[in-house]
Amino acid sequence: MAFDQSTREDPGSLRLGRSERLGAVERIVVLAIIGIIVSIDIIGLFLPPGVEFGAAAISIASTAVFALYLWSPLWATVALAVIFGLSFLTGTETQVLTAAAFAAGMVMRLGRGSLIFSYIGVFLLSAALIAFGDTRVPVNVGVQMILAAVSGAIGYALRLAAERGRRLERELAEQVEREHEAVLAERRWIAGELHDSIAHHLTVVALHVQMLDDPTMTSESQEAIRVAARKAMADLRFVIELADDGPRSAGMQTGDLDSAVDEAKAEIEAAGHPVVATGDPRDERIPRVAEIAFARIVRESATNILKHAGPGEVAISLDIDDDSAALTISSPMPTTPRRDLPSSGTGLNRMAERVLGASGEFTAGEVDGAWQVAARLPMA
Repeated sequence: MAFDQSTREDPGSLRLGRSERLGAVERIVVLAIIGIIVSIDIIGLFLPPGVEFGAAAISIASTAVFALYLWSPLWATVALAVIFGLSFLTGTETQVLTAAAFAAGMVMRLGRGSLIFSYIGVFLLSAALIAFGDTRVPVNVGVQMILAAVSGAIGYALRLAAERGRRLERELAEQVEREHEAVLAERRWIAGELHDSIAHHLTVVALHVQMLDDPTMTSESQEAIRVAARKAMADLRFVIELADDGPRSAGMQTGDLDSAVDEAKAEIEAAGHPVVATGDPRDERIPRVAEIAFARIVRESATNILKHAGPGEVAISLDIDDDSAALTISSPMPTTPRRDLPSSGTGLNRMAERVLGASGEFTAGEVDGAWQVAARLPMA
């Protein structure tokens, strides 16, 4: 039956296929009630004359057994059944049946589905036994049934509330984790954008600052520094606008491959490297995704060339066919390491992520004595 199914497929619904545990507040309340009732029963042993100690012991035991539900509903129910059997010896079976009616709430709150149904069956059998048996005192079993139904309904409601509370806690924890992941993703995105754009311009600035001591290069270096600083400010505003999710300016970057190639060529040539560019970056067959990725690769490669390339020619090759678009950038290997312009390796990782994320191919390494960056993206 659906009432007793374990709902692993739906972790948010009530599960009767497993035992439950009371919360701290529920435990305190139950123990307090048990303590009060047991204390009254013990005091009652000494106040009225002619108290039957057997009946009093059964009464105290039927109350104290509720404490066992805090640890094991099954053994508490077994103990209550034993007490009910003994109650026939003292004529207190009606009192124990009343206690069993109240215990229905504990069984519904804590027990497994099998225990719940077994308890219902045994309780009905016990009520019938008292109703039709040879009892010393007439008993209205209907009252006991009503008490059991009300107590069970309260226990079931408390079980629903506890499950709902756990579900809300899980949802809250999942929401916190999603928010944390979103914050980390946004931070990684901002760091990547800053690296892809501003780091490039700062590299140009740092390179040309070192060239200001050369009188023949002073004016060109000053102009290069001015242009790089202006572009860095524009890129910084672009990243801030995206991070704030605010209005977009008309001058934001669009991933224009033609502009990226022209800009990289000018900056590399200004650093003393002749550049040979082949292929048409304005080819309309180039998909937009490939154009954006290639533009970023050209910019990042230009940054690396300015930092690390040795003397010699730089080649930028763009090959377009009906199946794929390929970009290859070759530069001389460095003769000596540039300690004043260190590299973190982030640029290569960012390039690879962009290409592989678009189902393309990416390689970077030494080929025939030159450093080569190659990317290939499908046309569709």
